[in-house]
Amino acid sequence: MDVLSSRILLRPSDLGRSHRFYRDVLGLAVYREFGPPDDPGVVFFLGPGFLEVSGHVSGPAAGPPGRSVMIWIQVRDVRAEHARLAAAGVPVIREPATEPWGLIEMWIEDPDGTRIVLVEVPADHPLRRDLRPASPPS
Repeated sequence: MDVLSSRILLRPSDLGRSHRFYRDVLGLAVYREFGPPDDPGVVFFLGPGFLEVSGHVSGPAAGPPGRSVMIWIQVRDVRAEHARLAAAGVPVIREPATEPWGLIEMWIEDPDGTRIVLVEVPADHPLRRDLRPASPPS
């Protein structure tokens, strides 16, 4: 498989409410809008990836909103995001905690119950260092 691009697709129960959550509450930047002007689909930047929030929960791909997809978002400061999002009334499923694998994680939910993990990678974590041995100069 030669992957050229990818994105996470969400089909929320209330399109406008989900657009406001991802754009205004989480603060994701809009990559593009498409479809009818009165009910557009929106693609948000999600780091080097994309999150498309469009359509409605119906048809053969429909399942219960929010339970079949989870979103992983790396942030600079999980505790600062916790304070900001809790103040905005976002449901915090799990407070920030350092996991056994060394990442600081907290869990929230969007308006349809889609679980979102916010992750902070500490400065001393292996994800921040290149663990490969240095190759000898040629």
